[in-house]
Amino acid sequence: MTLYIDADACPVKEEAERVATRLRVRMVLVSNGGIRASANPLVESVFVAQGPDEADKWIADHAGAGDVVVTGDIPLAARCVQSGARVIKHNGEELTRTNIGMVLATRDLMADLRAADPFRQGGGKLFSKADRSRFLDVLDRVLRAAAAG
Repeated sequence: MTLYIDADACPVKEEAERVATRLRVRMVLVSNGGIRASANPLVESVFVAQGPDEADKWIADHAGAGDVVVTGDIPLAARCVQSGARVIKHNGEELTRTNIGMVLATRDLMADLRAADPFRQGGGKLFSKADRSRFLDVLDRVLRAAAAG
């Protein structure tokens, strides 16, 4: 079992490392660079080529059944769920075979709405302490379940 982190814009890298260390789980931070390597022997940094979706491609090619992926990228999440990995968003939302289709459809709908109205403002909600706390709880539960098989 490996914990893969889509690290470029991940606000919960430190929290994930704490949980992975406590549970003795290998963690791989995947990014285009600019991420400081951890001295933790359980944490590996993988730097991929610059370019759109290079980190996503790497994670999708390596994550599989029994692994856990942390990402906010919905298309990557869908690929990982399809390969049997468990996926958690930064806010603690778990993406599964049951809900990934709706989450992907909502993402695509919102992209279409933004494209149709170039003056549309706004983005997602701000990341909160409650999101961070929920992430810690869900990551702990999902890693324990993945370890149990």
